[in-house]
Amino acid sequence: MNAIKKLAVSASVAAMVLGLSACSGMTAQDKNTAVGAGVGAVAGSVLTGGSAIGTIGGAAVGGVVGNQVNKPK
Repeated sequence: MNAIKKLAVSASVAAMVLGLSACSGMTAQDKNTAVGAGVGAVAGSVLTGGSAIGTIGGAAVGGVVGNQVNKPK
């Protein structure tokens, strides 16, 4: 059981490092879109009681809002 926990922790750390390194080449607008989609998904899920439609809808709306924040002119 101990070996399984160590493997799970190692895999989680590796996934986190890879996920964070993927954001290094993103523009500010791309980062805002990703953050907006994440926040919108959580908010949509909470407001609809965990509904998949609410989560997807929240992510879509949050992504659009995040994309429009600080949009280049």
